[in-house]
Amino acid sequence: MSEPSAESTLLLEIEARVALITLNRPKALNALNAQLLHELDAMLARLDADPEVGCVVLTGSAKAFAAGADIKEMAGQGYPQIYLDDYFRVADRIAERRKPLIAAVAGYALGGGCELALLCDFIYAADTARFGLPEITLGVIPGIGGTQRLTRALGKAKAMELCLTGRQLPAAEAERAGLVAQVFPADELLERTLEAARGIASRSLPATLLLKESVNRAFETSLAEGIRFERRVFHSLFASADQKEGMAAFVEKRPAKFEHR
Repeated sequence: MSEPSAESTLLLEIEARVALITLNRPKALNALNAQLLHELDAMLARLDADPEVGCVVLTGSAKAFAAGADIKEMAGQGYPQIYLDDYFRVADRIAERRKPLIAAVAGYALGGGCELALLCDFIYAADTARFGLPEITLGVIPGIGGTQRLTRALGKAKAMELCLTGRQLPAAEAERAGLVAQVFPADELLERTLEAARGIASRSLPATLLLKESVNRAFETSLAEGIRFERRVFHSLFASADQKEGMAAFVEKRPAKFEHR
């Protein structure tokens, strides 16, 4: 099924329980302005509530996933108004969505574009992808969580170097450093990402949501508390119909038919 989006900055397609969102500001290299971020937040909220969607893919163009935040829109902002408006707070809600969100990155993912990719659960990259946080060259620092998420992804030394120098990270180096899950030839990126998304979306939705929550808990608690959380979630899934179906299918050597309950 293809669903045209009413929002001018985004395109949306839904098929086989996978939603594909394409950033659509080609003349601005998909730079993130307030309109795009608010529309993306609203679209993800709708998809989160849609029982027919099990996984979401976020992508841009071959030239740029997103080349940064919209500097023209920000340049005239002043303090304290930008603080009172809590500029970029809307972007934080993207990371709070419950369903798996995969970034398919080709071309430039710089500044806010890199931060948007980091908000996703994992990143697949084309061999053309380049990541970076060049905000220091503009007299500011990252404002959508870049200093925090990049450091968690890469460690202090690599993250500090990239933030202080503004150096761009090629796809191959990004994969070696652990920022990117896999790198594909540019012409294979989208199909390989959708293939993974279809696999995720075909599995039990309750288990998938709880699995995502458990992995994220590793960044927020001690090891002992994280293991305790994981164990309780594991136990709780034995109350689900999908656990009964999944294990019965394994024993009977047949594909599972999950009902997402």
